[in-house]
This record gives sequence, C-alpha cells and structure tokens, in this order.
Amino acid sequence: MDALDQVVKLKMKRAKRFLEKREPKLNENNKNAMLIKGGNANATVMQILKDVCALKKPYGILYKKKNITRSFEDQTSLEFFSKKSDCSLLIFGSYKKQRLNNLVIGRMCDYHVLDLIELGIENFVSLKDIKNSKCSEGTKPMLIFASGDSDVTEDPRRLKSLLIDFFRGPTVSNICLAGLEYVLHFTALNGKIYFQNYKLLPLLDLVLRRTHLALDDLYKLSMKMPKAFKPKKKKNISHDTLGKTYGRIHMQKQDLRLKKQPAERITEDQEKKSKRILNN
Repeated sequence: MDALDQVVKLKMKRAKRFLEKREPKLNENNKNAMLIKGGNANATVMQILKDVCALKKPYGILYKKKNITRSFEDQTSLEFFSKKSDCSLLIFGSYKKQRLNNLVIGRMCDYHVLDLIELGIENFVSLKDIKNSKCSEGTKPMLIFASGDSDVTEDPRRLKSLLIDFFRGPTVSNICLAGLEYVLHFTALNGKIYFQNYKLLPLLDLVLRRTHLALDDLYKLSMKMPKAFKPKKKKNISHDTLGKTYGRIHMQKQDLRLKKQPAERITEDQEKKSKRILNN
C-alpha cells in the first residue's frame, strides 16, 4: 500500500482541515499545475517552465530539482507528485539527443494519468525578452484557437481540450473588462502549434511528437457531472427559441352531453308580467 493511501487516525485539527480540502466536492478547487524538471533539462526548457509558472500563478508549482523519469513508460512518479502536491495538471521538461527540447503536457483524473501529449520546441521567445510582459497574479487570460483542420483527428482535438484546461484559469461568475490583460493565441498549421501572446509576438513554436490518450470510456467517466449539477426536468413546461415559457394543463375528460344546464332565474318584473297575461 502506498504511504499516502494509509489510513491514519488524525488528532490535530490542522491535519483534518488539510484532508477536508482534498475531499471530493461538488464545486472542485481550482486546478493546480506542477512543472517538473527532467534529469537533463537545458536553459531553454527551464526558462519555459518558469514562464508557464508565471502565467499560472498562484496555481503553479515549480520543481527545480532534477527528476529522472520516463513519463510514457512509467507514470508512477507523476502520480506520486500529483497526489503529494494535489495537482491535476502537469508539464514535464527534458532534453535528450533523441528528443531535443522536449515538453510533455498532461492532466490527471483521481491522481492517475489521463492524457499525455509530447511536444517538441522549435522556436522560443521568453517573456523576459518582451517589454511589459509582466502579468498580475491570478489574471484570467482570454484564449483564441485558430485552425482549419485542428478538429479532424483525435490528437489535435484532445490537445485543444488540454490547453483550455491548462490555461483557462479560475472559474468566476463575473469578469471585469479592465482586468483582461492578455490573450493567449494558439494556431495549428501544417502539423505545428504556434503559441503567441496578446502582442502577437512568437512565444513558442511546437511540433506534435507522441501521445498517450485515455480510452473513450475513461475519458467520458472523467467528464461525468454530479447529479446535483444536472438540471431537474419540470413536467409540462417548455421554452421556445426566444426564451418564452409555456405551460401545459391536463384536465379530466368531460362529457358535455350529460352536463346539466343552470336554471334560469325569474325576476319579480317577469313574474308580474306573466300574471297579467294570465289574468287577461
């Protein structure tokens, strides 16, 4: 049994509150991302991890120590770090002769690897080389995707979903237009992904290498919504395209042939007239 899975009776209130935060909730916490440095990571890969961590603040954790792991062959270390730091998103950076300037972006479901996509770096411009590139902590970015054939196959479609999940930021009910500071623009063209910021200066030119995608059944299970969030169907109520509400009323079947007609009232004037006619 894993040390993190062992059942221990807690005595301190602080430890109890810590575990309560990690319990399943209807409204989950904001997704944290862990940025892991591989065993052989050069200055370019490290600078990319630092820039992504700056964009993810305060929901990014940067591991500066070297971690020798093969993310596609053995995923136990990634799952260990995910459970330890309570992170459901990850980026693993490495440098090898076979795969130069390598990035692996992925996401977890219940502390188990769901999707892994390996990307190669062909061009990179750091945020520190761009004037006025500092962004406020916790800023919610705007995401733009441009491609004519990005949704044809499953790999680009899943990569788009993964990038939205990674950079969309916290879930909010209202947005202040003055707080929209930057735009992240992703363009897929000829098998490459171009990652640009709001000034449309090139930040990253990526190429798709390998993928490890979850099966359709597991992917649907991870997207399943709790019953409490599903809207309850109201009987006999419908809405049109303009938003108007219509109701339907059900009545018991009536037989109008057997229905008694109400008796007519005879006024005093009518009685006097009828008596005069009879007397005459």
